[in-house]
Amino acid sequence: MCGRYYVDDDTAEEIEKVIRLVDAKVNGKLPVMEHIHKGDVRPSEVAPVLLKRGNILTICNERWGFPGKEGKTLVINARSETVNERPMFSDSVAHRRIAIPAAGFYEWNKDKKKYTFRRKDKNLLWMAGFYNRFGEEDRFVILTTGANASMEPVHDRMPLILEEDEIIPWIMEDGSCGKILKKAPCQLNRSTEYEQLSLF
Repeated sequence: MCGRYYVDDDTAEEIEKVIRLVDAKVNGKLPVMEHIHKGDVRPSEVAPVLLKRGNILTICNERWGFPGKEGKTLVINARSETVNERPMFSDSVAHRRIAIPAAGFYEWNKDKKKYTFRRKDKNLLWMAGFYNRFGEEDRFVILTTGANASMEPVHDRMPLILEEDEIIPWIMEDGSCGKILKKAPCQLNRSTEYEQLSLF
């Protein structure tokens, strides 16, 4: 699963890079850039996401987590393998897909030891997700998939990670959705506060 991630100073630059790839026309500075949440992002908090507005790729702040039954729980993840079968998720993943930027994410093992995961190339992680409207605000969920070799020693699930050339198809092209939902995520570097980066 993914229950906490973090954003650092490179986030704004990476988002602008992706927006330039589709030649999106933005008037002046992106208004959200000065207000991007930096540091740890936890469920129920607001964070930047990349999404489609009409035919334009743009960045917005949205709240992490769908309200659960009777508003007593928060749904923060959805399984990529079954997302199309879940009434709560199926329409959103079909029509409102997003990419969530992060420098890395955290996971805890059964002994409650905290691990940090980042891309091996040190670039930003782009996690696949989707959003829906609840009341007067948009809320998002992060998709997860089965753990690969870099994640498996810690947890059996991990975020569905997009490569840079998959971000635009995931958000903008409905026909690419099914293929990306089935993809295997890249291998990640794994570290703790007490050890150097692993070989994965």
